[in-house]
Amino acid sequence: MAPAETVCVTGASGFIASWIVKMLLEKGYNVKGTVRNLESENAKFLRELPGASERLELFAVDVMKPGLLDSIFEGCDGIFHTANPTPSLVGGKVADPEAIFVETALKGTLNVLESCVKARPKRIVLTSSIVSCLLTPKNVPGAVIDETFVTDPDFVRKVIPSGDFASYAIGKTLAEKVAWDFVKKHNLSMVVMNPAYVIGPTVLPTVNTTNEVPLEFLNGNTKTIKNESGCWVGVKDVAMAHILGYEKPEAEGRYILCEKVMHLGDFASLLQKLFPQYNVVAREDPNAQPRATPFLINNEKVKELGVNLQPLEDVLRELVESLKELKYLN
Repeated sequence: MAPAETVCVTGASGFIASWIVKMLLEKGYNVKGTVRNLESENAKFLRELPGASERLELFAVDVMKPGLLDSIFEGCDGIFHTANPTPSLVGGKVADPEAIFVETALKGTLNVLESCVKARPKRIVLTSSIVSCLLTPKNVPGAVIDETFVTDPDFVRKVIPSGDFASYAIGKTLAEKVAWDFVKKHNLSMVVMNPAYVIGPTVLPTVNTTNEVPLEFLNGNTKTIKNESGCWVGVKDVAMAHILGYEKPEAEGRYILCEKVMHLGDFASLLQKLFPQYNVVAREDPNAQPRATPFLINNEKVKELGVNLQPLEDVLRELVESLKELKYLN
C-alpha cells in the first residue's frame, strides 16, 4: 500500500466503523470519515485515535441527501460504506420501522454509490448483515448457510411480525441487492461483508445495540431467554475483514462473518461460566418447546480472506473489560 492512499468511511462514529478507522490509521492510511455531528462524543473520541491528528478528517454529512458526498469521495482510493441505522435487540422500538430501516438503507446506499460513480474508487466495501442471508426458505434444519443464501423479503413478511427486526432485515437485503445491481451496471468493484451479531470491546464511550445483549444478561436486566439462536462475531475481526476485502485484489462477492452459533440459553450459560461475579439471572421458559436448534454456518470464505476468527470466549472477555472501563459494569 502506498503511504498516501486515501479512503473514506461513512458512518465513521459507529461501532464497527470506528474500529475500521482505528485500524486504517494504524496501517498508515489517510482517512476521511462522515459523521452526523462533528461535536458528538463519539466524533471527539475518533479525533483522539493514534494518527488521527495527522491523517483523519471528519465531515458532517447526511448520507440521505444526494450529492453531498461527491467532493468528499473525490481523490479516494476506497470507500467503506457502513452508515446504516440498527434496531435495538433488547426492546427499543421506533415509530416507523419501514421508513427508518428500509427507506434509509436504500436511499443512503444509492446516494453513496452515485457519488462513487463520479469518484471511481478502486473498490467499495459495503457493510451488509447476516440477516441478508438467513431468512430464506432454503434455511431448513440441517442446511449449511453460506454466501449463496439470500434473504427473501416476501418470506420475511410471512414469518416475522412487522416491526424493527423485520424491516431491518428487508432493508439490508434490498440495499445489498440494489448495490450489486448498481455496481454491475456502472462497472464498479465492490465486496460485501455480512457480519453476524457483532460484539466486543469498543473504541467509543458508548454501548452499541449488539453489545447491549450480553450487557443486559450480565447486569441482570434480562430475565427470560428467548427460544432462539444467535450468531456472534468479534468486532475486530469484522473491521479487519473490511480492510482485507479492500486491500486484496482477489477478494470478491460476499463474506459471511460468524465465529459461533448458539442458542441464547447456551449463550447465557457461557456468560455465567466466564463471569460468575455477575448476576446472570435469565432463564429459559420450560414451556417453550421444542428448543430451537442452532443453524449451521460455513465461515470458510472469510478465513480464506485471511481473517483468523477470535473465539467467542475471548471476545466476551475483552468486551467485559471494555464495559468495566466505561463503568457499565463494576
